[in-house]
Amino acid sequence: MKRKKHIYFGSNEVAPRDLEKSRIVVLPLCYENAPSYGTGSKDGPYHIMSASMQLESLDEETLVNWEDIGIHTLKPLLPSNDPEKAVREMKKAAKDVLEKDKFLLSLGGDHAISIGPIMAAAKIYPDIGVLQVDAHLDLRDSWNGSKYNHACVMRRVMDDIRIPVTQVGIRSFSSEESEYVKKKKLKPFYAHKIVSSNDSWIDKVVETLPEKIYMTIDLDGLDPSIMPGTGTPEPGGLSYRQLVKLIKTVGRKRKVIAADINELAKIEGFNLSEFTAAKIATKIFVYCL
Repeated sequence: MKRKKHIYFGSNEVAPRDLEKSRIVVLPLCYENAPSYGTGSKDGPYHIMSASMQLESLDEETLVNWEDIGIHTLKPLLPSNDPEKAVREMKKAAKDVLEKDKFLLSLGGDHAISIGPIMAAAKIYPDIGVLQVDAHLDLRDSWNGSKYNHACVMRRVMDDIRIPVTQVGIRSFSSEESEYVKKKKLKPFYAHKIVSSNDSWIDKVVETLPEKIYMTIDLDGLDPSIMPGTGTPEPGGLSYRQLVKLIKTVGRKRKVIAADINELAKIEGFNLSEFTAAKIATKIFVYCL
């Protein structure tokens, strides 16, 4: 996709904030390497930001104008096609933001975009943990020829970065990943155990989290009836309201240092997925800052 101009998160009615005066920095990470199924996530950040320009800036639940918080959008980063080098490049870009004490929202790209920013966050905040919303465990040690593939993200976090992860919405995984869960005595919040009529699971999720967290939202964590535009859709996922309630509770009870939204794959002629992803970003702004 041709990117002829710098697109900002938010409407055209509000002038983009400069970096020093902003509380939020949006980092578009246009990266996709060796996808498992559907393609298109490399252009996901562009579509999310384009959709954000159509959003009303007043949040309907809090009556907070999220544009007033102060948002600066960096120019899109197009990382190397070499996965290990790409991780280093994304780590540096995230580190440059976090060292300025800004809230970082990275937009992907496939889920591998999370590795570098989580590395950067853990370096600055060694007591941090990760909240992962996802259909998949992402605990393979290697996939499609790389340890830095999107299917290996949480394996790198647990084995290499060595920080705790709470996984929510899980409903698809391999035998290798199942064995790893047993070996490490992990306790994912499986989608089939999340009851739509009872939100008590959300408090249980929060209880597992340390004080400071990095939040990563793979959009396939949502049910495909809500989020069809993703490369590996899985039936039986979270509803939009369940995700918003989770973000709200985590933001109220924990300190969210940074977040990312990833795996958007646009369906041509259909705008629901990118609009929903942009709306989720605004919920992170109003509830986590």
